[in-house]
This record gives sequence, C-alpha cells and structure tokens, in this order.
Amino acid sequence: MKDTIDLYEEIFTSNKEFEGEIVERHIKKYIEIDNIYPQNLSFFIVINTSRKRYEFISQNFYTILGHDISLMKSIGPKYFLSLFHPNDLPIWLNISKELMDFTSKQIELEKRKKLLFTYNFRIKNSKGEYQNILAHLTPIELDSSGTPVLAISHYTIVDEGVNNSIIGAIKVLNKNNVYETIFYKNYSQEALSNKLSKREIDIIQELALDKSSKEIADRLCISPHTVDQHRRNILKKLSFKSTRELIQYCKTNNYF
Repeated sequence: MKDTIDLYEEIFTSNKEFEGEIVERHIKKYIEIDNIYPQNLSFFIVINTSRKRYEFISQNFYTILGHDISLMKSIGPKYFLSLFHPNDLPIWLNISKELMDFTSKQIELEKRKKLLFTYNFRIKNSKGEYQNILAHLTPIELDSSGTPVLAISHYTIVDEGVNNSIIGAIKVLNKNNVYETIFYKNYSQEALSNKLSKREIDIIQELALDKSSKEIADRLCISPHTVDQHRRNILKKLSFKSTRELIQYCKTNNYF
C-alpha cells in the first residue's frame, strides 16, 4: 500500500503552483480575522494543495488541540494527517478522492467557487485523546483546470466522546445564498440518510432550522406543494410519524 502522503499528493494535484501576491492577499485577510476571533471550539486553516502546505493556521488550533503550529507549517500535511485516528484516515482519503472526482466530473467551472465541502473525522489532541472534528472547506482559488487549490477550512469540535459515522458532502450556494446538497455519502455504514435524495436531505436540514414549507420553498427555489410532498415522502421512507420525531432523531444521531 502506498504511503499516506503519496496518496494525499495524488488526490490533490494541480497544474500550477499558487504562491506570491495572490496567497499573501488571502493570508493578510485571515490574520486580521484571527486577531479578533474568540477562543472557542473552532479553528481555521488556509490550505494550499498546489504546494502541499498550510499557508495560515489560526491560534485556536493550539488552544483547542495543544499542538505546535510551527510543526504544522514546517512539516505540512504529513504532520496533520499523523494526528488523525488511524481508522478514520483511510476513510478520509477516500472521501477526499471522491469529492475531488465528483467536482471535476460533475460540477461546472463557474459553480466551483460556490461549493462547500463537508466531512468529519477524529483527531488526537496533545494529551493523546481523540476528538470529533466537523470540517467545512470552501475553495477560494482554482487553477486553470478548475481544480480547487487554495481553500479555507473551518474545523469545529463536536460531540466529544461520541464515535460518529463519517460522512462526506458537497453543497452549492444557490441564488438565495442557501447551500443545497449535490453530493452526500455516509462512509461508515448504511445509514438513515443514505435512503434519502439530496433534495430530501436539504428539506430535513431546513426543517431543523424551524422553517415553514413556504420559507423552505423560497430558500430552495421550489414550490410549497413540492416541499410538502418531499416531507410526506421522507416520513414514509423513514417510518416516522411526525416531523418533530424525525428532526429529534436526526439531531440525536448527528445527521446534520
């Protein structure tokens, strides 16, 4: 089997190196954000896949996990990947490959800067304890072939002490500035959400925000009648008696 970093480099390839002014402009912005960002359970990283390095790492990386930021910057992905739970790392590599393949084959160039990639994994802190991380990655620069090569990734500690299913998803920002699911897969097991269409997953997420059928219709650019039909189909597919029961189950089992 190939070395982990070799697989990483195969997945994240580019026909151009991003450096110089274009990178410095983004770094300056995120330094300003980091100076006012509160200490909490989130941190962000600016990832340059064309150079296989992290251009910026927020201070909360050290605050939350206790790891040396300078090692992240000097060693790069090899160091970060060494912190992943050994059971989650091969799954994460597979997720990354499938998300990149789907993007390159299924998504038009003009939509790629409107994407949000979501996935989760467990990472080790400086005490040797594994914590659940939910990641949201947004491309901020593409190479000439449309491959995301510079991205901002936002990581949040969630459900400490719980062994969650590992998921991968891609959402695209619609004209109402609402993210719609265009790819979703549970990589740990056959799960509730795998029985649903991408649109049905969006409907459930909107219902979890206490949106009415009319509000959901406006946000997703569909009719209220279509929303109501989706709601009936979801309850029937999953054998729930009410929307309230469905949402409670999804929240309890971390399906958002």
